[in-house]
Amino acid sequence: MALRTEWDTPPSDYTIFVPAGWFQLHLDPDERDRGIAALADRQFAGIDHAPVLKENLMRDLQKQAKAAYRSGGLELYISLLTVRGLPLASSLLVSLLPEGWPGCRTPYDLARRLAETGRRAEVRKLEVAGDAVREQRTEGPDPERQMGNTLDTTTVIYHVPVPASEQWLTLTFSTPMEGLAPAMVELFDTVAGTLHWE
Repeated sequence: MALRTEWDTPPSDYTIFVPAGWFQLHLDPDERDRGIAALADRQFAGIDHAPVLKENLMRDLQKQAKAAYRSGGLELYISLLTVRGLPLASSLLVSLLPEGWPGCRTPYDLARRLAETGRRAEVRKLEVAGDAVREQRTEGPDPERQMGNTLDTTTVIYHVPVPASEQWLTLTFSTPMEGLAPAMVELFDTVAGTLHWE
């Protein structure tokens, strides 16, 4: 795989590998509604007595997907995994910042800028995609924004410069699984490490 400095033109696409059991939802308006309906049908398969819950899920997903798309979101992955009946709630939002971070040509520039604003950021090398800026934080619950969540949320963000361009790809992982947060963060770091350019 070519290094960032070896690209003559920006890559045409990216690939990232997520665990089996994560549902991929494209945020483009032409595909979004079909994906949301498919996810709701999957989650409520065999459950005929909960049409209101299903409708609320679809409405909440629409709201979240539209907001993510407006801020550059390309696709959203939602974990449908369970362990002993307990859902392993987590998600990954992939976004593109077409205009990048003005004045930040390298991950080191961006890490410094984020540090100046009080955000904890470090440069970390991804296995294939090269250097990226990694942030991690834990925030209190925001039920309105987080589809009713009442637990602290751990978020890991990777800002990855797109080769031969000013653009940045952002991977935003999150989980409200307080007790499992360290293990989920390890999983997020592993998934981020699979990112590669095409």
